[in-house]
Amino acid sequence: MNEDEKSKRVAWKQIESISEIKMKVGLKSTKARSFCMVSVASLFAMFLVRDVVIHREGERDGGIAEMFFSKGNRTLITSRKLLQSSDEGDMNHIGMACSKDDIVVYQGELPPLPSGIPSYTVQIMNMCASDCDIANIRLRCGWFSSARLINPKVFRRVGYDDCLVNDGKALDSGKTISFQYANTFRYPLSVSSVVCST
Repeated sequence: MNEDEKSKRVAWKQIESISEIKMKVGLKSTKARSFCMVSVASLFAMFLVRDVVIHREGERDGGIAEMFFSKGNRTLITSRKLLQSSDEGDMNHIGMACSKDDIVVYQGELPPLPSGIPSYTVQIMNMCASDCDIANIRLRCGWFSSARLINPKVFRRVGYDDCLVNDGKALDSGKTISFQYANTFRYPLSVSSVVCST
């Protein structure tokens, strides 16, 4: 073998070893990139699922409810929008007549009935800041029904999407009326109308 062939062989061996090194490094960096991408995708999916669950809980509560009831060690809080504009006019009505925005409806889950039917608790609160009593409180309630008996003087369905609270009597400022119901799903309850009885 002459000098020229030897130097070509050495050059080819160096090229082959460099190629092997590049492949090994490339393979490791590809694995590292794949691992990073999978990790980032997993984190993104986890946060997306968490946000969807919280958003759905908020939808079930009518968007204005605040959950104080925990399931296990987890408590979900969805706050009422205090600065949202109302179709009824000015939200800043301190010292003025009451409005349906002064009535707040909270719902939470309870342990199911022995038959397995899910149970819920409802609190209807008069949050009027100007010490007003509110009567004839009516809620949108669909075809509300319950497998658990509810005192009709506390809450009853009068017609489709029309439920009466406290037998139409005034709910004093700062007071709460509550009841429990059982059904296969949670009814979305929201205030449809009130009468100010200040």
